[in-house]
Amino acid sequence: MTTLENSQPPVQWRYCGNQTKRWRTRAGVSREELAAEAGYAYDTVKMMEQGRRRPTPRLLQVADEMCDAQGLLVAALGYLQPEKFASYSQEYMSYEAEAVALSFYQPHYVPGLLQTEEYVRAALASHLPPLDGETFEERVNARLERQNLLGIQTRSFSFVIEEAVLRCRFGDGAACHRQLHRLLEAAEQRNVTLQVMPRDRGLHPGHLGPFVVLETPEHEHLVYAESQADGVLYADSERVNVVMRRRDMIAGEALCPGDSVRFITRLLEER
Repeated sequence: MTTLENSQPPVQWRYCGNQTKRWRTRAGVSREELAAEAGYAYDTVKMMEQGRRRPTPRLLQVADEMCDAQGLLVAALGYLQPEKFASYSQEYMSYEAEAVALSFYQPHYVPGLLQTEEYVRAALASHLPPLDGETFEERVNARLERQNLLGIQTRSFSFVIEEAVLRCRFGDGAACHRQLHRLLEAAEQRNVTLQVMPRDRGLHPGHLGPFVVLETPEHEHLVYAESQADGVLYADSERVNVVMRRRDMIAGEALCPGDSVRFITRLLEER
């Protein structure tokens, strides 16, 4: 089992924040003074110095001038580009890019590989704490780029999505329509299997949460699962086999692909 570390922010943030604090202390500049000059709240500067928030170009530029760092703090900007994906999902993303088969069960959201840009933006806008503008746009673009994987016909994708996900409204009615149409378009691809889990099925093995089963080019199986605060990638065969059995049971409970397409089509007609 591999546990993806997300308890610590990116090391670049922590190092840059630490250096900012060191230069500020050395120059005899208080945190209040730096915050006032940069136009930030005291707590915002504190979080940047602690590495819990990405130091901004504005903070580094002001700190560099106030502390006479002679460009050493500003030089860190090249290492502080926003991450395309949450730190805890980085390892999963590397495996996803190479996997020959992926099976998704998702009770809460439309899976990222199937989201319209409107849905992507709505989902990321609900992120807490809020993402800064640059990171937000980077994450939007990265999620949309991931969807190119669906176009690789030699890779197979299966999705089981709960009915509640399909009925969850975001944006206006037109945006919801476009998302449902996107699912129908994906279902037409010969390398994509899409199933809907109706809410009248009651409890089933998926109640423990979402997961992804991946098959590597070497035909090994891995499982990725996310919670509120982290992501875990499992390689242990016993754990993986348990989730794979659950996956099979969930797929057996869900509507078949043909009925799932008809179900989504009816939802479109209802709206």
